[in-house]
Amino acid sequence: MPIKKDGSGKRWVEMELIVPGSPEQVWQAIATGNGNSAWFTKTRIDEYVGGKIAFDFGAMGGSSGEITHFEPPARFEYVEREWSEGAPPIATEITVTARSGDRCVVRMVHSLFSTTDDWDDQMEGFEGGWPGFFEVLKIYLGHFAGEKASCFMAMAATKEPEGKLWDRLTDALDLTAANVGEERTTASDPESFSGVVERIQQERTQRYLLLRLTSPAPGIAFIGTCAIGDGANVSMSLFFYGDDAGARAAASETRWREWFARTFA
Repeated sequence: MPIKKDGSGKRWVEMELIVPGSPEQVWQAIATGNGNSAWFTKTRIDEYVGGKIAFDFGAMGGSSGEITHFEPPARFEYVEREWSEGAPPIATEITVTARSGDRCVVRMVHSLFSTTDDWDDQMEGFEGGWPGFFEVLKIYLGHFAGEKASCFMAMAATKEPEGKLWDRLTDALDLTAANVGEERTTASDPESFSGVVERIQQERTQRYLLLRLTSPAPGIAFIGTCAIGDGANVSMSLFFYGDDAGARAAASETRWREWFARTFA
């Protein structure tokens, strides 16, 4: 969807999805630190207007902002003033609307005021980057809603074509030719997981696979590749659930970071 504009200088992108769960369950997932850490990235959220929101992307850095509206379980807003060097502040609004059948509509809008198109590429990047994580959100709400969560991301930047990199990634993990609904077990290096393939998405510039883990612990593995400039990035976000989620994530993180560095150097 293209960037929308109006005569006042406002520019925005918006996304909408239907997720399982009650408004309260969905709010917990999008407006609390533990909730965001269950499907997106390590996050701190002060649950009040004027509080801080901070996203930790590991080796990719982070981003922080101020909460400007906090209305459980319906509307959550925050503004990031230093999201990109030299850019005007960007505001994010997330609303939750109940639907029949224990479902909700989540609508997310990123907007800023600018008289130029200098930051349009970055805003379009938001639109392209969210769908995979939204699929993780749906799985989390459908199977693990409200559970303690911990996550990390491991990644590597390469000069390889994105399609070739995807083939190398899925081959290394024993996930070549995986199909939705299959039960698959990954390679033993650096550690083996078993689970159900929930989604596979393959587009011109990016591909990803979501594996809902059943062994050795409940979780979700989100692995993918994305074309960046004249090369491509390869990454995995791993989410664990349950009382021992933090310990499991801590034990796995170093292994996977070293594996990505070694395999895709």
